[in-house]
This record gives sequence, C-alpha cells and structure tokens, in this order.
Amino acid sequence: MSATPLTPLDYIAAGYWQDFLARRAVAGGIAYEVDLHHCGLDESLASLQRIDTLLSQIRRDMVKAGIWDEVTLLKNERYRNFMVFLAFYAGRVLARQWHQPPRWFGQFELDARYPELALINDDFYQHMAMFYGADTDINAKNSSDKGNIPLFFALEPIGMRLFGHIDRAFKSAQGAQVASGLYQAVSDRLPKAENHLPQLADATIAGHVNAEVRDKPNNQIANEKAVIDKVNLESSSETLYADSKSAIDMPTTQLSNDKVDNISSTAATANAPTPLVENIEIVNAAVAPIEAVKITSVARPIVKKPATLEMFSQLLTELHEIEVIQTAGETEYEQTYKILDQFERHIAKQEKPREQVAFSEAHLQAKQQALLRLKNAANVGNSAAMLRLAMYELLGEGLIAKEGADKVAGIEAGVEWVKQAASKNDSRAQRLLSKMYYQGVGVTQDLEIGKYWLEQAAENGHIEAASLVGQWQQAQALISTQKQEQHSLKRYQLLFAVIIVIALLIIILV
Repeated sequence: MSATPLTPLDYIAAGYWQDFLARRAVAGGIAYEVDLHHCGLDESLASLQRIDTLLSQIRRDMVKAGIWDEVTLLKNERYRNFMVFLAFYAGRVLARQWHQPPRWFGQFELDARYPELALINDDFYQHMAMFYGADTDINAKNSSDKGNIPLFFALEPIGMRLFGHIDRAFKSAQGAQVASGLYQAVSDRLPKAENHLPQLADATIAGHVNAEVRDKPNNQIANEKAVIDKVNLESSSETLYADSKSAIDMPTTQLSNDKVDNISSTAATANAPTPLVENIEIVNAAVAPIEAVKITSVARPIVKKPATLEMFSQLLTELHEIEVIQTAGETEYEQTYKILDQFERHIAKQEKPREQVAFSEAHLQAKQQALLRLKNAANVGNSAAMLRLAMYELLGEGLIAKEGADKVAGIEAGVEWVKQAASKNDSRAQRLLSKMYYQGVGVTQDLEIGKYWLEQAAENGHIEAASLVGQWQQAQALISTQKQEQHSLKRYQLLFAVIIVIALLIIILV
C-alpha cells in the first residue's frame, strides 16, 4: 500500500517546529515562547515532564492574576498557537518512539476516516489528532471500538492541565479519561517493545568493551577478555536467543501502577488533612477554590510487593536522561551498564514474558560477572550502580535473588541499595523510594515516608517530583482558603442571626 499523502496539518506541524528551532516568529505569535526554549525541547520523554511543569506554573500564575478564563484565552491567537505548538511537539515525541514521521489529521480528515468518533465540531481540543500506528493501517476500518484507533488528540491533556476542574470536566474524543499531562498521555501510547526503554545504539557488547579497554595495560585486557568472549551477544554468526521474533508483550502505561483509588468525597477532603500522594489531580471549581483532591487509600498491605517492569523501565530512562554527579566507580559503572543494556535490548525483542526468556550458561555467567562489577561500583559509592543493582534484586534477577535463593532476601537487599542511593541525595533514588513507599513495593506501604522522599526528590531537582509537590501545595493552599471562607461565612451567618433576634426583641418590647 502506498503511503498516505500528507495533510495540511502535516505541513503546518513541520513549519511550527522549524520556525521554533530557527527562532523565527510564527504568524500570530506564540505565548510563553521564551519559556518553551528554556524547557529544552530535545524530543525526549523527559522534555514532556518539563512542559507539564511549565503548564502547571502557567495555571497557577493565571489563577493568581485573575486571568484564568478558558473562553477568553482561547480567543487569543498567541495562546491558541501556544497550545497547538505543544500538541505538535508531543506528537513529534510520540512519533519518534514509533520510529516514523508524525501524521496529523484535521477534523475534516477525522470525520471522513473515523466517523464512529462523533467529534464535537466546536470543541477546540478535538479539531486535530495525530495517527501513531503503522502507515499501512492508517485507513484501517477493522476496529469497532473507537478507543482502539491509534489516534492521539494531543490538545486534550494540555487543556486538562490548564483548565481542568469540577465544572469543566474534559471528555475524551475516544471515550477514555483525559490524561492530566502530556507525559502521561504520551507514555500511555508508547509501543509495547519500547515502553520507556532507552534508545541505545545497536552496537555489540564486544564493540563497546573493546572501545573502552583501548590503551589499557595488557594484563587488565587479558583479565577482561574472558568476559568479552562470553558476552558478544550480537555476532554475525549467532544471536543470544534461539527464539527471537518480535516485541515483548509489556504493559504500555508506565504510570498505571502509580494510580490509586479515589476514596475521598468533596466534603471529606475539605475537612481532613490531605496526604501528599503520587499523580495527585487538582480539581478546581470554575471561580472557587479547590473542592476535591484524589488521594490514595490508607490501607497498608503486609505483603511487600516486588518491583514492576514499568518501574524498572522508568528507572532505566531516568538513569540515561537525568545526570547525577558521581564521585567514585564511574568508569566501572559505564562499562557494566552497557553490557546489561545489551541484555535488556534482547529481552525486549522476545515474544514472551521476561521470566520465560532463556539464556545460555555462558550468557548467564557473563551477566553474573556484570552484576558483580556493578556491585563493586556500588560499594565504592556510585549511586547509579546502586540503583541498577537494586532493581535487578527487586525484580528477582540480582546476585541474591537468583533461582533457588531466598527471594525475600533479594528484595530486602534491593530496598537497602535504593535507600543508600537516596541518602546520597540522588534525586532518581529518592523519587523511586517514594514510589516504593506509596505502592508498598519492597517495603510496608507508608504514605508519610513516601511524601518525605518525594519532597526530597523535588528539592534535589527531580522535575516530576517537583511538579507533584507543587500541585499538592497548591491544593492545600486552596483548601485552606476555602476553610477560612467557610469559617467566615459561618461567623457572618451567626452575626446576622443575632441581629435578627435583637431586632425582633426591640420590636416586641417597643
């Protein structure tokens, strides 16, 4: 099937991006253009977190300035261009994960291709969408479920972030709940085989190690040669696995395990302290302070759950995208993580669950050697090595939690490594530890401790943590304001009642 012709929106999207890179003015202008350049738009998933933080700050500033009015702002061309640009950019990030150019449809194309969507013509957030499936399936009509059509209505999570509240409940064009930001919205649509796995070059382990051991003493090269011979996983004569077909069947929603049940009503939230929780969703009234905040269940399970693949994948992404200065063990860590990344890429290519992937004895020994060297780097204080080692232990694949060994002991060892890295002010470790306490992964669930480590991660520059803390603080401030207003109202009502009683007494006595 020939490629589908480009649409007008495809050209507009490309033009916006080129103008932005060249710092050329877009017709009508773009609000917050300087702030967008400061966000470092490098087409990475992490850049979407920075955009979400900017959107949250814009919302807070608009509320404080009294200009938080959706209808008025949508009439402003600079604000509309701002939101459209962000939608185009999020589409570029998603398309990059799918290894294909972004394809955009306007409402005319959407109505013609997907009539089952029943779009609202005057809804600004539904007037364009990106197709993120295979190009050969772009005209497919084989799905009766409109939620299964690979379309990304990128304006919806932007609008939700800026204007979502009780009286303005966003309704998705595809019937699902609108994500509370671009990072979550794009993460939900990642291809299964690449959901938050780092995009690394397809070089052989031997190539990596050979480049790194160049100019080393001969005896050191000789000592490492045995390991190199065992881990040349991508040689032309054989592959690591006998059965290598397609992508591993991994969940596509990174943040799904962060979501929790909403156990509070509006009244309960207004009259009780609200713990700081993950994925807190601020819900505002149109012209009034916040009246509801979704919070986690306070139930604390006794069973300490192992780590999830999504948690592991996000950590790998952060280790590659968030730099933390190391004072020791950096060379050994650099050599080791590249070996382990080769294993991760091969696992991601399989059609079976991770635990069912078979390794040869030589490869198992190679991985064991890599983990031992990782432990050496961790022992001298390298927090990145601590985190990688911790996650393998928490997944049941580490040095302690191997087949036949005590898995509980492995989980406990993993928790200790994360705590040790967190104590070194590694924001990645602190964010991970907060998740573990919120979800009861490897530890007994404790919301207060989770809150503490989330705040520590935010203080040390973790963007996602800072965004969550900022939203929670805004929610608490508005709830406090509402309580004060309610208290003042009761006082006025009481005073009014007293005045009426006095007036009646005067009338009776006179």
